[in-house]
Amino acid sequence: MVMNTASFEPTIDHSVDLQAFGMPGDRLARMAARQAFVEMKTSFMRAAAEIEGTTGALLQRKVHLASEVIELWRLRHALLTALPRDQAGTDMHRRELRRQLDSAFPERAGFTGFTPL
Repeated sequence: MVMNTASFEPTIDHSVDLQAFGMPGDRLARMAARQAFVEMKTSFMRAAAEIEGTTGALLQRKVHLASEVIELWRLRHALLTALPRDQAGTDMHRRELRRQLDSAFPERAGFTGFTPL
């Protein structure tokens, strides 16, 4: 019995190897996205620090634990409504949070081609 070993020899696809490490443009995009997330999280942390009591402590913890932009987006309403209305820095925090959110989730992003069923 003779076995054809040619079909068992590994083949190397170098294009897959390059994708695994990422091209320079991909790395730069990931770094820019990470920097934008850190800036947004910092803004959320500063705003959450202005909120007192158990609500403030809970929001500060949730913001601290957030590891993705979508987690911060989910906290936006709770954070914006919990900000104290009578403090001078509240309007600044609201503007900064909205600016950060608008940069990550633009409302007028244009047509993506997606059509719901």
